[in-house]
Amino acid sequence: MIKTLNISFSYKEFESVDELNFDERELIFAAREVALHAYAPYSKFRVGAAVRLDSGKIVCGTNVENAAFPSGICAERNAISTLVSNYINDKALAIAIAAITEDGKLTDPVPPCGNCRQVIAEEESRTGNQIKIILSGRNKTQVIDSISCLLPLQFNKKNLEIKHP
Repeated sequence: MIKTLNISFSYKEFESVDELNFDERELIFAAREVALHAYAPYSKFRVGAAVRLDSGKIVCGTNVENAAFPSGICAERNAISTLVSNYINDKALAIAIAAITEDGKLTDPVPPCGNCRQVIAEEESRTGNQIKIILSGRNKTQVIDSISCLLPLQFNKKNLEIKHP
């Protein structure tokens, strides 16, 4: 028998960053600022990510491109790698992502790519803590409760468990 299942989620959308709380605004501004430092000579698509830790610290990362494509790294993975490398016992509470081009901030928010979604999912799994995702564009900001909304059928450590008959 075939079953049809549905997956859906809801998220909040704001027309202005002024509608967000202080912590969310601070993360967006940090992501926008660090995007200016991205190394994106090929695509000209600069992305910044800022992660708020349980301790209150903010860890940032940018995309870093490479002529030997796809050897670069995305901003989100860069920020989470920095978190794990330097603050292993400090849990991520939220991540803000902002992208800019040569013309300035993008009109609409840019969601994380598939690789970054998987890395954020792994970080949630590692710490047992949901990470709020804040996507910032010029005309709107989207706030998503957890990566499970963007990656509902995750590949995780449960998939690696060996079952013996």
